[in-house]
Amino acid sequence: MLVIGNGRMITQDASNPFLENGAVAMDGNTIVMVGVTEEVKKVYPDAEFVDAKGGVIMPAFINAHEHIYSSFARGLSINGYNPQGFLDILDGLWWTVDRHLTLEQTKLSAYATYIDSIKNGVTTVFDHHASFGEIHDSLFAIEDAAKEMGIRTCLCYEVSDRDGMDKARAAVMENAAWIKHALADETDMLAGMMGMHAQFTISDETMELAAANKPAEVGYHIHVAEGIEDLHDCLKKYGKRIVDRLMDNNILGSKTLLGHCIYVNSHEMDLIRDTDTMVVHNPESNMGNACGCPPTMEIVHRGILTGLGTDGYTHDMTESMKVANVLHKHHLCDANAAWGEVPQMLFEGNAKIAGRYFKKPLGVLKEGAAADVIVTDYIPLTPMDASNINGHILFGMTGRSVITTVCNGKVLMKDRELVGLDEEKILYEVREEAKKLERSING
Repeated sequence: MLVIGNGRMITQDASNPFLENGAVAMDGNTIVMVGVTEEVKKVYPDAEFVDAKGGVIMPAFINAHEHIYSSFARGLSINGYNPQGFLDILDGLWWTVDRHLTLEQTKLSAYATYIDSIKNGVTTVFDHHASFGEIHDSLFAIEDAAKEMGIRTCLCYEVSDRDGMDKARAAVMENAAWIKHALADETDMLAGMMGMHAQFTISDETMELAAANKPAEVGYHIHVAEGIEDLHDCLKKYGKRIVDRLMDNNILGSKTLLGHCIYVNSHEMDLIRDTDTMVVHNPESNMGNACGCPPTMEIVHRGILTGLGTDGYTHDMTESMKVANVLHKHHLCDANAAWGEVPQMLFEGNAKIAGRYFKKPLGVLKEGAAADVIVTDYIPLTPMDASNINGHILFGMTGRSVITTVCNGKVLMKDRELVGLDEEKILYEVREEAKKLERSING
């Protein structure tokens, strides 16, 4: 038994959103009680007690779109790289990195990203992987890291024709093998999807191959209209817009997650909504790549299930929240934009997206939910209650405010120290492999 208490508690449970002095009790991987600290301690007097010391107790974060291998691009300098647009960024940086990744580097990039995730209070990660240097078993290499780190994760491999049909087929089969493995797993810590890069790098033949090898229980995880080039390609080659092409290839649906959706129109939004397809917004990445601002506010207002991700740009969900907030205010010239929509994406949307792939409720502190809990050292300077929770998170917290992270009932970090892991040793190995990768790329 584990009890975390003596803190201001944000539950994300609409029936009981805030407790001034709250506690959460966990038995194994499940929350069994949420209430006032003294009451919870009375019911579970012998439980291990973690004192929040007046900080904020809240559900752990979910990242709905991540690229684990992006950790190896941090600080990387590639000879001759001078991008003039989004396609140059893809080919000159990301595809160059993934073409050189070994299995060992994939695994160590996962360790690096999961460490950052834990330190930022993220315990559930939807990753979209690419390593065309070594495709086979790459998702299983990530699994090794996820299991050791204690992170819940949904994985897929990025199917693409960009390096030829043989590698496209290998990517499809890696997804198929992983999905079969994840569906058989009973821990509720692993899930799989059929990953796809974007329609402009995927032929109809490859889409048909992916469909033929995708179990009915899962959907697709695909980048959609991230750059204007993607839209232009679809119009030129197929005479239709991107979401129409995905619809015609039976890719849309309640288990499918569309990343970005920058260049989508009203008709496409209707298709996304009517098929109950999910969307994930990645504001910092869109800004950093100069791709544009998606119509995310309209997407949310249309009732489309929309979540928030980082795209590997950061592993701090509060950072993504802050950037989304200012991006849409700036883009719409509306000081009232995003106040409600962005928290809805981060806390409600991500939890609902996760709920389509994991059994236990995530992103909420209530009886029966997964025991995923974080403690921050944030002490509010102004009154804090149910009416202003989001303002305190937005303006008062960062990922580094997190001091304790619990996933599936296991303490992964306490007082900013990883539990049961040699972080120094892991990061040394990460740096050594990162050096090898840079030498491989630059010669």
